[in-house]
Amino acid sequence: MPPRRPPPLEAVSEAGELGGRATPARREPGGVRIATWNVNSLRVRLGQVLTWLERECPDVLALQETKLRDEQFPVQEFTRLGYRAEYYGQPTYNGVATLSRTPAVRIQRGVPDADDPQCRGLCTWFERPRLVALNLYVPNGSEVGSDKYRYKLDWMRKLHDYVNGLLDGATDPRLAVLGDFNVAPEDRDVHDPEQWQGRVLVSEPERERFRGLLGLGLEDCFRRLNPEEGHYTWWDYRARSFHRNQGLRIDHILASHALASRCNGCLIDRVPRTLGRPSDHAPVIAAFRLD
Repeated sequence: MPPRRPPPLEAVSEAGELGGRATPARREPGGVRIATWNVNSLRVRLGQVLTWLERECPDVLALQETKLRDEQFPVQEFTRLGYRAEYYGQPTYNGVATLSRTPAVRIQRGVPDADDPQCRGLCTWFERPRLVALNLYVPNGSEVGSDKYRYKLDWMRKLHDYVNGLLDGATDPRLAVLGDFNVAPEDRDVHDPEQWQGRVLVSEPERERFRGLLGLGLEDCFRRLNPEEGHYTWWDYRARSFHRNQGLRIDHILASHALASRCNGCLIDRVPRTLGRPSDHAPVIAAFRLD
């Protein structure tokens, strides 16, 4: 059974609960909604994801940190709601999945040439709507100067090459690169820039890698429409960080110029973060006018 038509997104997102109000992502004729959410264990958060899908009805939802083997993925639960699922998982750590209301015509698991056994990337091509969605769970990096940090920077360099290839030579490329980037691009994306200065997630080399992606011809959909500070997608579980709005904006929807020019709204939905046993991340949703 196909998903019901959703109510206006601004009516259910409570975007103004903490910080400034985000630009609402409106549903229009021919419109498409794309979302990303690091669920930090799909096994734990499955009920929340299903409820959210019924409420918001995105056309494409990219999930990160599913932490499930492929044979454990709950395909039937999503089929019941009218969604198809592509997934690339492993137990305990990492794992990405892309849910869509129309079938993918091509799938690429992993970032080519990354030589990485961790399940962190999933690219899907769609004909209806004409769209390419690259779902990412970028490495955290642990701490600046560590082996994991160097791995992160190298991984992002290889990601840069892959995205460049997806954009290169394409006519009107409708590419969305979305997911948990584990990078807060600017100080306005950090609740306390002085406290975080030089730390992982905000260090200059990580930000430089992020800017490199934008330099290929991508735009940050949220920042395109919401320039003010105080908007975050991740809050530490400790010290009542969420209730104090002490967070970072590290989950992003980047879009090629051809797609970003059609974006008519992007917001962070904090409602799931208020639930019992929530993910430490909130979903990000963008709406586009596509023909």
